[in-house]
Amino acid sequence: MGLLPAVLAAVLTATAPAPAAVPDYPTAEAGNPFVAGWYADPDAAVYEGRYWVYPTSSRPYDEQTYLDAFSSADLVHWTKHPNVLTTANVSWARRAVWAPAPVHRDGRYYLYFGANDIQNDSERGGIGVAVADRPEGPYTDAIGAPLVDRFVNGAQPIDQDVFVDDDGQAYLYYGGWGHANVAKLNSDMISLGRFADGSTFKEITPAGYTEGSQMFKRDGTYYLMWSEGGWGGPDYSVAYATADSPTGPFTERAKILTQDPEVAKGSGHNSVINVPGTDIWYIVYHRRPLSETDANHRQIAYDRMYFNPDGTIQPVSMKVRDNFADGDAVGWRTYGSTWSAAGGAYRATASAGGKALQDTNFGDLTYDADVTIDSGTGDAGVVFRASQPAVGTDSYRGYYAGLTTAGRVILGRADNNWRLLASTPMTVTRGTRYHLRVQATGSTIKVYVGSSTTPRLTVTDPTFTTGTTGVRVFHTAATFDNVAVD
Repeated sequence: MGLLPAVLAAVLTATAPAPAAVPDYPTAEAGNPFVAGWYADPDAAVYEGRYWVYPTSSRPYDEQTYLDAFSSADLVHWTKHPNVLTTANVSWARRAVWAPAPVHRDGRYYLYFGANDIQNDSERGGIGVAVADRPEGPYTDAIGAPLVDRFVNGAQPIDQDVFVDDDGQAYLYYGGWGHANVAKLNSDMISLGRFADGSTFKEITPAGYTEGSQMFKRDGTYYLMWSEGGWGGPDYSVAYATADSPTGPFTERAKILTQDPEVAKGSGHNSVINVPGTDIWYIVYHRRPLSETDANHRQIAYDRMYFNPDGTIQPVSMKVRDNFADGDAVGWRTYGSTWSAAGGAYRATASAGGKALQDTNFGDLTYDADVTIDSGTGDAGVVFRASQPAVGTDSYRGYYAGLTTAGRVILGRADNNWRLLASTPMTVTRGTRYHLRVQATGSTIKVYVGSSTTPRLTVTDPTFTTGTTGVRVFHTAATFDNVAVD
């Protein structure tokens, strides 16, 4: 190689951007929900290397007049794109704008949506389609009227999903009120085609179906997913069936996502993300925090979706993780101290018992967290099996395990007062990160520090059996990271 080509090659190598890392996570490692706000019914797409999620704004129907979107290059750092579609750009839509379904074709971006929550064929509304030149919109009504404006086979025209098969044929799956239909979309993506028998719609309703159709294809198998139960209740869930054809017949398989009384309730209305060029899959869905009673207080989350060797889907586990890499602490509630998520960690100013708690309800658990005491003369650590939190030194009922600047590992019980259950000496240096692990099984509680498999403390105490998890400081400023509860 001559000198000039060699120099040129070196320059190109030095300036070429590094390839994006493949997002290969067991869950949302930076925490679920992965964005702030009340949202539901998320659908997802991958456009030019970015992951896009389009949810319903979870509000009273008359206030559901717009759709937001979120995008990310890594499934960790999310950008909000507000008002990608509003009723101002859809003349016939006035309320209940639901369940957007995104798709890209021939250089244009389409967004299918439900509007007006029609209860019969005499009402104006149904499934519409909007179009834009960019994923973030603004999207405008493509045809000036609903694409599906009536009940067919008993299916309310809502909860649409669009799937484009390998041969280029696009399909519209949809339906509420316990019925599901599939229709062909013409290549213009704004009109319906016909099947070989001349029909426009085919019913594909599986047993247990309520709403929320979702279709994807993997290794030649078509997967139809849907939601069961009532969206406002704790029994909302996701099931699936498989077929050798996009129109069935479908073989019902299993329910794979249900509420977890330790993590969240009302989990359902999902979509999926397949990381391009891999067999990495995520299920994106909404759920309701355990303490919330308002049906519209839903949040969007994602977890890993694994397949068995025979192609069946394993039950989805809603995991509790937070490494704060996204720079926020969505899902945490604070009581005292000033808390901030930045630089991939969660920091608290010194106070007499400041707490940050998750909305969980664990009994038996393994709780991991990294703890760094930054300054002060007290302690910092983790809270578990806690309830009735308030601002105040010992204003909660539950357990606390921590490290003290005096050089001890401590385990105690709070009940609006403090009782030390056990402690042991250990060198604790300010500014040093320590890994803290608590294992609680029944009345037995073990506390570990670092990578040791031998507990520093072991206590038997039956006082508290379940409760939330969190972190706490006492007269120290501290940093917390890599929170994981199983």
